[in-house]
Amino acid sequence: MLKIAYHPIYTHPLPEKHRFPMVKYELLPKQLIHEGTCGMHNFFEPNFPDKQHIIAVHTLDYYNRLTSLNLDAKEIRKTGFPLSQELVDRELIIADGTIKASLYALEYGIAMNIAGGTHHAYTDHGEAFCLLNDQAIGAQYLLDKKLVQKILIVDLDVHQGNGTAEIFINEPRVFTFSIHGEKNYPFKKEQSDLDIALPNDTSDTEYLTILKETLPQLISQEQPDFIYYLSGVDILATDKLGKLGCSIEACKERDRFVLQTCKDLDISVMCAMGGGYSPEIKTIVEAHANTYRLAQDIFF
Repeated sequence: MLKIAYHPIYTHPLPEKHRFPMVKYELLPKQLIHEGTCGMHNFFEPNFPDKQHIIAVHTLDYYNRLTSLNLDAKEIRKTGFPLSQELVDRELIIADGTIKASLYALEYGIAMNIAGGTHHAYTDHGEAFCLLNDQAIGAQYLLDKKLVQKILIVDLDVHQGNGTAEIFINEPRVFTFSIHGEKNYPFKKEQSDLDIALPNDTSDTEYLTILKETLPQLISQEQPDFIYYLSGVDILATDKLGKLGCSIEACKERDRFVLQTCKDLDISVMCAMGGGYSPEIKTIVEAHANTYRLAQDIFF
């Protein structure tokens, strides 16, 4: 059964300029249920995670200052959000969703989080709408519980997973792999285990060729027994923050290839949605919905 983390707090109210991207977290479950891809039984509601799971990845000092709302003005500006208790609660609950979805992925082969993919959060600070790094927290949880031995993080959001790269720079049990826009945020990149930086307007054919040549070789080389997939749809040519030139069909084929590869090789995969900022919300929801449709078709 496909299990999907969702909580009403995912649609946390924000100032007007931040509100639009958050709408997808409300609309996507409705779309999936309306079209029959998922039912209510597919969704589970995460809660607050154990503090120890968070500070296994983030510093205790940062965790304490974040949860007590004591970040300084510069730190708050860097996150892009006004700091509030509800925002912190949202980040904690997203992290719990990814932890629990990771366990469901081990059970069913795949599981997903409607939110998540907060890959710009570092060990000791947040950036770019990311305060806690949910997939890093999930990965460390699985390692600490000795449920897996080697993890591959496949980050196909248009922005480099700089926080994830920094968190696992000295962790040989986690291999970080990012395909992203060369001239996009973050403008100072961290060093993932493998980075592929693409020029502006990269086409469908170029993008898919690189992915299909690289991922199987990487899996063969690293032999992961678990994959985290960040399936951001900001690779679309329509995306306001993207700069690449991919179509919605190529985005779907990207997801199909990643998920089918995991299925064929019997590697459990946990998916987080990541970014998507096209001008029309229907484009964002459709691109994300494709990932869930494919998960159902391929795994169930």
